[in-house]
Amino acid sequence: MAQVTAIRHVAFEDLGLLGPLLRERGHTVRMMDAAVDDLTPLAEDPPDLLIVLGGPIGADQTTDYPFLDLESHLVGLRVTTSQPTLGICLGAQIIARSLGCAVYPAKAKEIGWSPVTLTDAGAAGPLRHLTDTPVLHWHGDTFDLPAGANLLASTDLCPHQAFAVGPAVLGLQFHAEAAGPTLENWFVGHCVEIAATPGVAVPALRTDTARYSDALIARGQALFTDWLAPLGL
Repeated sequence: MAQVTAIRHVAFEDLGLLGPLLRERGHTVRMMDAAVDDLTPLAEDPPDLLIVLGGPIGADQTTDYPFLDLESHLVGLRVTTSQPTLGICLGAQIIARSLGCAVYPAKAKEIGWSPVTLTDAGAAGPLRHLTDTPVLHWHGDTFDLPAGANLLASTDLCPHQAFAVGPAVLGLQFHAEAAGPTLENWFVGHCVEIAATPGVAVPALRTDTARYSDALIARGQALFTDWLAPLGL
């Protein structure tokens, strides 16, 4: 049984379908809140798997949110020593930043459901399960691809949608873990951003969530299962 720690930045951007999947595999899951919990024990007693979740802040907003420097440092220690690490949305940006890459505003916000385009490397690995499958996007920033990383997926707005650093580190700019009725919490928590983003509205997000969630849940579970298995997780 593995010890899994997830770092969250807002309560409603949680593990989603990953929570039940990890517990069904017999793992113990601990949630830590980046803004208020002491993250330093993660260096002294690292978990078998670290998952860094999403949030509405930028990975480089360290003046306003100083904990991001420590979080990036801790993630960098794991990545450079090939310890299993999964970053989702902000978490993927933190992985990139921990490896010295720039994080910056994308050409436009990408909010809503649409598929990603897989690279050959993406189609040959766990992300193959997402072929032609709409996933949830919710970000305004993007990042440079880390040196030595394999690009796995892209969209027109965000060329670096998914990447791997060896077999143990996976960064997903999109949300393969989020689907179903719990996204109603996102529609409330992100109401200001939704209102400020042209072409994005709650009714359409709700309709697409109902349309695409079942497929994403099944294929997201397959993706994460295939990624975890070779790591002994």
